Amino acid sequence: MDTSIKWNGKMSFSGSTPSGHEVKMDASEEVGGENTGARPTELLLHAVAGCTGIDIISILQKMRLNPSAFEMDLTGTRAEDHPKRFKAIHIHYKLEGDLPEEKVIRAIQLSKDKYCSVSQSLNAEITAEYSINGVKGSKTM
Repeated sequence: MDTSIKWNGKMSFSGSTPSGHEVKMDASEEVGGENTGARPTELLLHAVAGCTGIDIISILQKMRLNPSAFEMDLTGTRAEDHPKRFKAIHIHYKLEGDLPEEKVIRAIQLSKDKYCSVSQSLNAEITAEYSINGVKGSKTM
């Protein structure tokens, strides 16, 4: 999967996803942004929720179960010091409908432990390279 992100000035960035959706990110005014988009950390929490939610709905449907409503509340606890990474993410799944508890638990466990590529990627090795004025740098970080 490839994507590009463009700087729009100050602390604002935007890009189109490979599926064709626009995403805009910005920082708060307190740190030099204009608050015109979501914070990247907010999008990270939403990505975890969206990924696990899609997994759970898919798994429940395969079990021939159809929730009448489904919401998630997430709490992300961040470190005090830079890089202020998420130390913990807690998800409260709120499902409604005729749903056996053991099957809901199974769907949540499968998403958490096996299928949610976003949460599993939080431990990914991240490499970086750079170019300046179209010239690729000689060092990899």
